[in-house]
Amino acid sequence: MGGAADAGVSSSAGASGALLVAVLLVVLGVDPSILGTGGAYDPGQVEAAGGTDEDAFERCRTGADADADVECRVIGTVNSVQAFWEDELPRALDREWQPTQTVLYAGSTPSACGTASNSVGPFYCPSDRLVYVDADFFAVLTDRFGADDGALAQEYVVAHEYGHALQDQLGLLGRAQEDRQGADSGAVRVELMADCLAGVWAHHASEVTDEDTGVAFLEPLTREDVDSALSAAAAVGDDRIQEAATGRVDPESWTHGSAASRQRWFLDGYETGDLGRCDTFAVDSVSG
Repeated sequence: MGGAADAGVSSSAGASGALLVAVLLVVLGVDPSILGTGGAYDPGQVEAAGGTDEDAFERCRTGADADADVECRVIGTVNSVQAFWEDELPRALDREWQPTQTVLYAGSTPSACGTASNSVGPFYCPSDRLVYVDADFFAVLTDRFGADDGALAQEYVVAHEYGHALQDQLGLLGRAQEDRQGADSGAVRVELMADCLAGVWAHHASEVTDEDTGVAFLEPLTREDVDSALSAAAAVGDDRIQEAATGRVDPESWTHGSAASRQRWFLDGYETGDLGRCDTFAVDSVSG
């Protein structure tokens, strides 16, 4: 994980400020090691670890279960996102989606990229090709960092991580290492592309159905749902994080993009539903 210096945080910020930045530097990102510093549900796509009871996943079978239980919501989102990319990727790019499991854990659990915990936040690990999520993180995102507690805010987190899995499958994830900091750096472009990919999924989410039942995983989204996702995107903007931790903003040290940029790229994906609009490396600037 990147330390305070990596975030452009001065030593005068104090322990609490450094912790804030350390936590959110990798929130909604690929695992930090790669950057040198993030219907009827099938629980089989999610592994339990770190104190999470896998038997409890049996309760996660319907949309109503996902509405009532955050772990079921993660499972439902994993099912929906993978079903979408399984259909969309061959159509759009003539590529096959490689199934990618999520490890849903409580507290901490080992990964091939180091220990997964809420001090790291949700991440995709390219070394074992797994997504790691602690459902308790969503309360942290709301209570400490001001994100909406709505369902799509949480689903956006999961969809973003699957955006990184898609980037890995397409050979794009490593571009984050070529240019690791700055408002228009490769690292930021990789993160904003994942935001856009999450938006593309959200655009089509109500059309994605369980292959066994024909029932859609999600109901049509409302403006309130979209605003919920945007609140999460803004909460993890580099400028918001830095200002909260230190009272100053340093774009030269950004690794994930500003709040406005994260919202802009999610919305671009959501409003168009077009995978082709997510090429953040094709524009001169990704800042918004």
